[in-house]
Amino acid sequence: MVSRSHVFVFVAVASFILLAKAQQTSGTPPSSWPQVYPGMPNGNYNTEWQDYFQVTENLPNVTWSLSRNWAGNIPVQREGHPNDTLFFWAFESEEGSFTSTSTDAPWGIWLNGGWTRLIKSRWPIVRGLSSVTFLAVDSGFDNERKNGPIQVQNDYSLLKNQYAWSTVADYVWIDQPVGVGFGTADSTGYIFDEDQMAADFFGFLDNLVKVFPGLAKRPLHLTGESYAGMYIASPYITKAYFQMKNPPVTLAKIAMGDGSIASGETFELLPVLSVLETYPQVIGYDTDVFEYFREQETLCGYDLTLEYPQNGHFPSLTYIPGENPNSSGMSSSGRYKARQGQFSKKLFLAEMEQRYNARLAKRSTSLSKHERLRARDAWKHDLAGRANGTINAWYGCDVYDEMLDYAINFTFPWSLSKDSGGMFDVYNIPDALNPEAPMDGSVFLNDPQTRAAIHAPTSMNWTDSIYYPFGNNYDNDDPSVEPMAFLTDLATNATACNVSVVIFSGNDDSLIPHLGSQITIQNTTFGGIQGFTRKPSTPWYNDNGEFAGIVHQERNWTYVLVDHAGHLVGYTNPESTAETPKALVFIREFVFGSNQTGLVTDTSSGSVTVIGGEVSSLANEIMTGQAAIYYGSATTESTYYFPTATVEAWNAYIATATTTPL
Repeated sequence: MVSRSHVFVFVAVASFILLAKAQQTSGTPPSSWPQVYPGMPNGNYNTEWQDYFQVTENLPNVTWSLSRNWAGNIPVQREGHPNDTLFFWAFESEEGSFTSTSTDAPWGIWLNGGWTRLIKSRWPIVRGLSSVTFLAVDSGFDNERKNGPIQVQNDYSLLKNQYAWSTVADYVWIDQPVGVGFGTADSTGYIFDEDQMAADFFGFLDNLVKVFPGLAKRPLHLTGESYAGMYIASPYITKAYFQMKNPPVTLAKIAMGDGSIASGETFELLPVLSVLETYPQVIGYDTDVFEYFREQETLCGYDLTLEYPQNGHFPSLTYIPGENPNSSGMSSSGRYKARQGQFSKKLFLAEMEQRYNARLAKRSTSLSKHERLRARDAWKHDLAGRANGTINAWYGCDVYDEMLDYAINFTFPWSLSKDSGGMFDVYNIPDALNPEAPMDGSVFLNDPQTRAAIHAPTSMNWTDSIYYPFGNNYDNDDPSVEPMAFLTDLATNATACNVSVVIFSGNDDSLIPHLGSQITIQNTTFGGIQGFTRKPSTPWYNDNGEFAGIVHQERNWTYVLVDHAGHLVGYTNPESTAETPKALVFIREFVFGSNQTGLVTDTSSGSVTVIGGEVSSLANEIMTGQAAIYYGSATTESTYYFPTATVEAWNAYIATATTTPL
């Protein structure tokens, strides 16, 4: 039992909001339009546009040779909105491959997540989060890298990314929906929902393959992360594809990383206990606190059991709000979106902070009054010993918020941020740096030399994120339903069309932990059977033969868990210069490759085998995280390890704790 006497701090968002770029959140949405550069062809799109879109001018501070690449805006063909465009930046993997009409090599598209307002520039840089962010932005912690060929570091210098995913296949990073990144939109042309987003996307692709006709019949691998689970896997882009008689491209595989496919209760609240088992450092290895959270999860109905094969569908999970005004009035998706804004330290996800800030502004109770209320009531929530058979009155079933508050108030090194309002990197648990080194691609992307080279619009400045005005109104949310409601129908179509599905997760992600993805898989029927028939427990390895995570494959579905990776798996870096990043090995082997590790097969004798074998210690849905927690400020990093005796006591406890029912 532990005793705490200091004042309990409820994590505030205000201090971090100051780091986010100011975004428009009210009034008439801005209008923007593509720029006409010298040499632009007249008339309809055709192969003559290849020369126009090719990036031939030097990019500022890019001192190495890039592979051939093309960039610019292409209309989505929405009637009455000629200025509604998506921005693309494409890199070829081999000389001549992207423009070839004789190759059948696969190609890839990357879509960033973010939260429904999406906007991460989709590229190889970075509401909408621009995909371009993934193309070029670099961060402070562990030198995390994006998956594109250009790295913009925290001092704004540029480096070549030798591990870019465009080294595996021709890759296209796309800023979408319209109005995001360098994508343009009329003030009345913003999308209403994800169905319209999908229609726009295929209008764009229809034009793209007129410029690059060889892409039409080549196998397309559609990849993305986070909120991409909404617009790739749900009844949106993929559903729209299956409904088209003559789609402009040939979809072969979809790959979703740490995707928000299910309800917020399923992907965020239910897995909290698994997060604490993976990283017990969050609660200081305190067994009493773990028992408290375990009971809260049970009382809230979040103690689902995975079976292989799954026997029946899981019940719909419900959210019981508490007295906490921070989340009591929000939907599950609203809590998720606010959480991103409240705790992320990734500047390229600034749109989420802006959204949360706007939510606070709309409430009748201001943040300052809210804080005074909490201070007055002196919420000294030492959770140890509070498992008394009732749901916590303050938090209700928001056990995720409860976990974060506990870490920031009681657990070193997260408690170091307490005096500044509290910080917890929900995307990468062992990263407790506060503040992190900034990551900002806007200086590079808005440079006039860059704009001219990549044919970017001058009617707008590139930002990594915007507060998206669904239906041209900043008060509107995305009305689209969660993908889980349609996932079995989607899976049925995927099976019929021989489209493979890959779901991957980073083990260090707390916001959308892998357990939520596993539950989604087990609740989905594909290939005529519900879920996987065997527990994922096959190890996979990097190019040095070192353990990289867990992989499982059945009936054209693949599940991959990546060790030492957070929410943004594509950013995962090698631990040494001699090591190929796990993310690159993953994309090469399990998305574009045909690696059969983890594949369930039937033998001639009728028995079942799994290629690569099964390891019992990996079969309990928990893969213990790393011991080290990083803390400090910006690029000044220290490492904290909990005492050996503390860890050993925890290990002895947890070995039997979760096998005994409450």
